[in-house]
Amino acid sequence: MANFSTIHLAVPATSVRRMTTLALAAALLVLAGCGGGSSANGGNGNGSNGWTAGVFLPSASFAAQCVTPRGGNHPITGQPWPDVAGTRSDENNFLRSWSDETYLWYDEITDQDPALFSNSLAYFDELKSDETTASGAPKDKFHFTYDTDEWLQLSQSGVSAGYGAEWIIVSGEPPRKLVVAYTQPNSPAMQTGVDLARGAEVLSVDGADLVNGDDVDTLNAGLFPAEAGETHTFTVRDLGAANTRDITMVSTNVTATPVQNVTTLASSMGTVGYLVFNDHIATAEGGLKSGIEQLDAANVSELVVDVRYNGGGFLAIASQLAYMIAGDVPTAGRIFEAIEFNDQHPSTNPVTGQPLEPMPFFDTTVGISTLPAGQPLPTLDLQRVFMLTGPNTCSASESIMNSLRGVGVEVIQIGSTTCGKPYGFYPTDNCGTTYFTIQFRGVNDQGFGDYTDGFSPENTTSGFVGEAIPGCSVADDFEHALGDPLERRLQAAIGFLETGSCPAPSGVANPGFNKVSAPLSVTDGLITRTPWRENRITLVPDQPQ
Repeated sequence: MANFSTIHLAVPATSVRRMTTLALAAALLVLAGCGGGSSANGGNGNGSNGWTAGVFLPSASFAAQCVTPRGGNHPITGQPWPDVAGTRSDENNFLRSWSDETYLWYDEITDQDPALFSNSLAYFDELKSDETTASGAPKDKFHFTYDTDEWLQLSQSGVSAGYGAEWIIVSGEPPRKLVVAYTQPNSPAMQTGVDLARGAEVLSVDGADLVNGDDVDTLNAGLFPAEAGETHTFTVRDLGAANTRDITMVSTNVTATPVQNVTTLASSMGTVGYLVFNDHIATAEGGLKSGIEQLDAANVSELVVDVRYNGGGFLAIASQLAYMIAGDVPTAGRIFEAIEFNDQHPSTNPVTGQPLEPMPFFDTTVGISTLPAGQPLPTLDLQRVFMLTGPNTCSASESIMNSLRGVGVEVIQIGSTTCGKPYGFYPTDNCGTTYFTIQFRGVNDQGFGDYTDGFSPENTTSGFVGEAIPGCSVADDFEHALGDPLERRLQAAIGFLETGSCPAPSGVANPGFNKVSAPLSVTDGLITRTPWRENRITLVPDQPQ
C-alpha cells in the first residue's frame, strides 16, 4: 500500500464532506463510530428492540425525519425543506431501507441493528459490500457523503474554496513531488505576482518541507484550505527555472471553468480541433456547446478531447458531448448508456419509480445550467475522436469513450490507462446530508460496460488485462502547457492521425486506480479532488441537484 499519510490525497476535510471508504490521510475528517444509542420510536422491523434482521420497511417511512430538522428553503427550488422532528433511529433506518432498496450489491450488506449506531455517517459506512475483486481491491471504492449545502454549491456552480491551482501528486512518499496540473482563470493562482503555471513544483508550504519533511498537518492545511480567506505561503520552482520563489495566496471560493483551451491545430490531414474538458459540472453544458460551435465554424476534420484530468460528474453532460462529436446519423435511436440496477429492479428505476429507460444521446440542452432546456446542440459529425487520458480519467469521462464505441465511432486513446468506474449514483439528501451509494452500472448500446480495470491504449505493455482500444501509451508531460503542439500526448495524437504510428509506450498501464492499494504513478501522478468529481452522477427528474 502506498503511503499517502504524508500527503492528503482523498478529500479536503471541510464540513461533513468525506469519501467514507478512503482512509488514506491523517487529515481526513474523523467522525464518531458506533455507540450505545437507542431507538425511541421502534425501528425498521418487528423485533422486541424494533429491529429484525432482513425485515425492511419502505425508506419513505423514515425519510426527512431528522434529529435536527432544517429550517428555511431549498436554495435552488425555493421550496421549504421537508424535514420534521425525528430520532437518530429514523435517520439510520432511512439509510438501511434505502440501501436495501437501491444499492447495487444490496445482498452483500451485513445487516446490523441501526439502533447500535449513534452517528448516521458511521452507520452509512457499514451499508456497503465488503467483497473484493479478483485483484484484491475493494469491490466498492466509491461510497461517500456530502453536506447537502456544499454538494448543491459544488454541483451547480463548481465553486469550492481553494486557489484555482489543480495540484497533482507525482510522488507521495519522500522525496515527494507535487506540481501544478492546470489552473483556473481569474483565480488566486493566476494573480499578478503569483502566476502559477503547469509544471510549477511546490517545495514547501508555510515553511514546512514538502519534499522530505514530516509536518503533515501544515502541508495539508496549506494545500487544501478548509474555507475562503485563509492565507498561506508557498515556495515554488517554476518549470525550467534555476531558482525558487516564494508566493502568498489567499484562498477564495473558486469557480471552475470546466472547458478550456478550445483551439485548432494544423495537420497534414486537415484542421484538428482541440479542447480541454476537466469537469462534468452543470456549467460545462454551456462551455461545451460554445466550444463545439467554435470548432464547427473552423471546419475541423479531426478532434482531440483532453480528459486526462476529468474524473466525471453529470452523466447528461457526457451524453451531450458524445452527441456533439458524433452527430445525428450514428446516434439516432441509439443508447448512450443503459443503466442496470440491482436484481430487485429489472425494469423499474428504484429511485424515480419510473420504467427503466436507457439514457439517449441528448441532442439538446437539458437545463441544468444557465441555458434553458431544449436548445439544439451543434455537431461535428465525426467518425472518430482522439481522447487524451490518464489514471485521473474516470466514470462519466469513460462513458463518453464507451458509448461512442457502442455506436461505431472510433475512439483513439492517447495516454495512460483510465481509472475504471462503470458505476453511478443518484445523489440523495436526507436531513442535510447527501448520500452516494453505488446504485447502477452503465452499459453502452452494445451492452458492454465491463471496464473496471479501465481502458488502455492497445500498444500498452506490462500485462494490462483491461479493455484495450486503439491508440498510444504516452506518459503525462508537465513540461508543456495543455494545448501546446509539443505537449507529449497532443503531439502523439497528431502523429497518429497523420501516420498511424505511436511513439514507444511510456504511459501507465493497469494502475488499479483505487487510492487504497495502488502506488502513485511516477509518470502521471494523481489529482487531489473531491469525490463527486470522480463519479457518474444522474439527475433525479424534478429534483435539482
